[in-house]
Amino acid sequence: MTAHVDIGGSETLSLKGALMVYQGRSRGFVSWHEARHASDGTPFLGEAQPLTLDFLNNLAAGLGSRTPVEILPENVLVRTAETIVWWTPATHRTMFFRGADEYARTLSGKRFPQPALVWRVTGQDLFLRALKHNRGPNAETQLMVAPYWNVRGEDGYTCQGTMRSPDDTGVASIALWERAFYQSEFTHQLGARRLTMHRDGFLGLWGSLADNPAPFPARHLVSASESLLGFVTREPR
Repeated sequence: MTAHVDIGGSETLSLKGALMVYQGRSRGFVSWHEARHASDGTPFLGEAQPLTLDFLNNLAAGLGSRTPVEILPENVLVRTAETIVWWTPATHRTMFFRGADEYARTLSGKRFPQPALVWRVTGQDLFLRALKHNRGPNAETQLMVAPYWNVRGEDGYTCQGTMRSPDDTGVASIALWERAFYQSEFTHQLGARRLTMHRDGFLGLWGSLADNPAPFPARHLVSASESLLGFVTREPR
């Protein structure tokens, strides 16, 4: 039998062994069988060997699912093999707008106050929520909708569009993700959920904030009806 697996590259892989799963009525176990080769080159599985913790750690590392040892900055909230979550305090950033609305294009390149934000990167997907208060959240903190085009209000999923997103999800990539987000072009509303409580809507909000040195007015944020714990444990869709 010939099997074809797309691993996203041209690296040559060789068979090292197989895990065999045995299941009875009330119990089961798994054994490791090292791959061997007959004199004519035909592969076969060797005798069963018990699994050890060292073997499982080496297997996880080989599959790229082992979390590296890192010093975590104070703003990192969660770190797993697949996900990193951090928060950023309120600040000012230059933003770029492009789209069908002519007024939106006149705002491009100006500097705007930003709310405190919670960032989640899982794999290569970015999710974003806002914070009502400019301080680090805890598990029960209620999050707000991130008031940006390209960010879906329902779950915070971000359409990366022109973002030059990093390939890594480690601590060293945090600044790269933030830079990629703000250096991209905000082009369209994603999803149907309301992005702001401002009486003049999205463009009214950002138009009022262009080159404004004051902090972001949190009263214009919309509740996401989700806690930090819910945000970080929710499975991406």
